[in-house]
Amino acid sequence: MSVWQLCTNIHGVAPIRACNQTEPKAPARTRPRVSPQLNRWSRARSIRSGRKLDRPVPRTQTLESTPATPPPPPSHPFSPSLDSDYADTLDGGAESTASKTIYIVSDGTGWTAEHCVNAALGQFDYCLVDHGCPVNTHLFSGIDDAEKLLEIVKQAAKEGALLVYTLADPSMASSANQACNLWGVPSTDVLGPITDAISSHLGVSPSGLPRGASGRSFPLSDDYFRRIEAVEFTIKQDDGASPGNLDKADIVLTGVSRTGKTPLSIYLAQKGYKVANVPIVMGVQIPRTLFQVDQKKVFGLTINPVVLQSIRKARAKTMGLTPESRTNYFDMDYVRGELEFAGKLFAQNPSWPVIDVTEKAIEETAAVVLRLFHDRKHNFLQGGKDEKNPFRVKEP
Repeated sequence: MSVWQLCTNIHGVAPIRACNQTEPKAPARTRPRVSPQLNRWSRARSIRSGRKLDRPVPRTQTLESTPATPPPPPSHPFSPSLDSDYADTLDGGAESTASKTIYIVSDGTGWTAEHCVNAALGQFDYCLVDHGCPVNTHLFSGIDDAEKLLEIVKQAAKEGALLVYTLADPSMASSANQACNLWGVPSTDVLGPITDAISSHLGVSPSGLPRGASGRSFPLSDDYFRRIEAVEFTIKQDDGASPGNLDKADIVLTGVSRTGKTPLSIYLAQKGYKVANVPIVMGVQIPRTLFQVDQKKVFGLTINPVVLQSIRKARAKTMGLTPESRTNYFDMDYVRGELEFAGKLFAQNPSWPVIDVTEKAIEETAAVVLRLFHDRKHNFLQGGKDEKNPFRVKEP
């Protein structure tokens, strides 16, 4: 069924023409102003739940009798709404600031498309999370129905959103492309081009089904059970627990609090590595087993003191601590002192690679750890060296 017929069958021609019309605004005295952000969230939830955004209208015309004309694109290419967290940081308390929206659509989990979008956003300095990029992303996973797909495209047209999709079914991907062209929505097919290239290279046609589709089953491989075992081990070894098991770990991470040891450990565990992490705290004795295990598997983590202080302040706030609380957890003198204490420990153990995690994503730090891990495993080191510490990773 073509997109034109699908549009007619869902709402008829009349509602298609009306989709781009704006409702008359009620007088301010009788109706309070509604937040555009809340309105978008409400409509996004409606789409995810499969509930139509518009009330059904009796079909009065057919495509053959009266050809419909595609609605013009919105007069404003991007919605003026902005996430409240970002708006709160603006001076002057402006009610709204132009923001851009990206819709991520997938017939599976959406992980591939979401990861690609986040990787692409990382190429724009002002779009880094810490800089409050005014870009809103909305994930729509498990979209395997053409009607839901059309509803999402229509909403994307109203918001002036970019639509990025990974649809394994060629017919669904084609429908997405046709609908986006019809409604004037810029779009990108993430999965299609690489699937076609691999199909041509292998000389085999793709299945056209998402990995999680019913009827598809994959044997549980040794790699699967290895990753399960690694995750279970890593959780038990978090934050210095069971130091006697450090010799069983593939990788041992050490560093002061809030250098990202736990999330990095879990990320590496999901790749099949057994990871233990040991905190460095002034006044607390380091377990002796850390110095007795194979030193090639130990990695030190450090961070800029100013960044560390800001992270600890945010952490303290979630714990209900205030500046008046009797704690030096986020005091700058204590932060610097603890980092210096860790630095001396690293200097005493020059075989430990020391990785600066400042402004690094977990994936970036993990890539450095794994590169060094495999290099050392094969008695080979790549990249720059520090004269004082040949294992220290230099910044480019």
